[in-house]
Amino acid sequence: MVGTFLVGELVRPEPFRPPMRRPLDAAVNGYAQVAVEIYERDGQPGLAAYVDRIEREGHIRIFLFDNQLHELAFRKVPAEAPALVQRTLQSHNPEFAAGGPPDLVARPVTGPSGAQYVLVAQVPMMMHSPPLWDHLLHLLAIVLVSGLFCYWLARYLTAPVGKLRAATQELARGNLRARVAPSLGNRRDELTALATDFDQMAEQIESLVNGQRRLLGDISHELRSPLARLNVALELARQRAGLEAAGALQRIEREAVTLNEMIGQVLSLTRLENHTEAIEKTLFDLVQLITEIVADADYEAKNRNRSVVLESPDACKFFGSEQLLRRAIENVIRNAVQHTAIETAVTVKLVCGEQALITVRDHGSGVPPEAIDKLFRPFYRVDEARDRDSGGTGLGLAIAERAVHLHGGTVAAANVATGGLAVTITLPLEQTADSKQQTANSKQRTVDSQQKS
Repeated sequence: MVGTFLVGELVRPEPFRPPMRRPLDAAVNGYAQVAVEIYERDGQPGLAAYVDRIEREGHIRIFLFDNQLHELAFRKVPAEAPALVQRTLQSHNPEFAAGGPPDLVARPVTGPSGAQYVLVAQVPMMMHSPPLWDHLLHLLAIVLVSGLFCYWLARYLTAPVGKLRAATQELARGNLRARVAPSLGNRRDELTALATDFDQMAEQIESLVNGQRRLLGDISHELRSPLARLNVALELARQRAGLEAAGALQRIEREAVTLNEMIGQVLSLTRLENHTEAIEKTLFDLVQLITEIVADADYEAKNRNRSVVLESPDACKFFGSEQLLRRAIENVIRNAVQHTAIETAVTVKLVCGEQALITVRDHGSGVPPEAIDKLFRPFYRVDEARDRDSGGTGLGLAIAERAVHLHGGTVAAANVATGGLAVTITLPLEQTADSKQQTANSKQRTVDSQQKS
């Protein structure tokens, strides 16, 4: 729009100057022809009557001059008129008053007798062409209105993209119920089709993940029965077998215990992911909880020539599930004890402020950078820890991450520059009476859901 305005001005003979309006030019030319004909036919009285009528009806004052610069209607003329008439007689072209707005217009005309005349018209200000400032104001108004419309149009076109991006982030954070199409209303365009495709993809992913979780839970439940029968058979075999089979039977017992622990962890993970485990939250001291966990872990670590030390304040009250957090923090600390180097200490540090920060740091070999984001996936183990003695089952950190997430917290892992891995658990401490009531209501809904199931 600005470019069109500039081009239109630049191609004019006098760019950015107020142009003479063509209708006004034609009117002045018509007045001049009629005035000369009336003067040569009726003389001064007829010309004076015509000039008065034009002033009354058209609100334009006109003056007719001969080539001797005499005003033929005997009217009082503007001071600039004689000089303007002289320039017009010399140039034989229409002329305007020099400087300021063109309120005086002079036009040469030839009468029927061949005599030369000049008609001077005094144009009212309202009939002038608008100045450049008016053009700019009009252009500004058009640009403003068009800009508002274009902004609305751009928002209308990009709003689905923002909603699709937000839903994608929700899906990436684990909210498998994230959908886009319902929020777009009755739109019928390509972006709506894309949102529908996204919803179909999200539904398929949700179905697959939920099916995997159900299958994992069902298999774990089904394995409990044969495992129980295996333990009974193992006791019977130990009673009937001699000393030669004692070593093999003990190995079978250890593997059965390991399998039982793994099944228990799988069931716990399934319940946490499906939110089918009732969460009973109470107000407890986080320092006391971690102190008990560290004491147990340190007792076990000393048998492996390692230790666990704690740095914490005197007290840190937290409202949540003590059982779930005990399991989560214990899994993280035990994982650190497994991977810290011999004759080193695992450091557990608790800081209480607006949030509770629990940092567990070992002095092992660390984790490859590409594996940091995968540590909290179920059954994931780093390549160097594949063996059963050091790698575990790959479920401890996953269970810890789900338990912390249920409390509105986060878990993150990072390599330490001097060696080792640091796992940080962040828990919110802002718990009010309203949040406690919401938690109680959530717990009741969970129990009701379990009863319906």
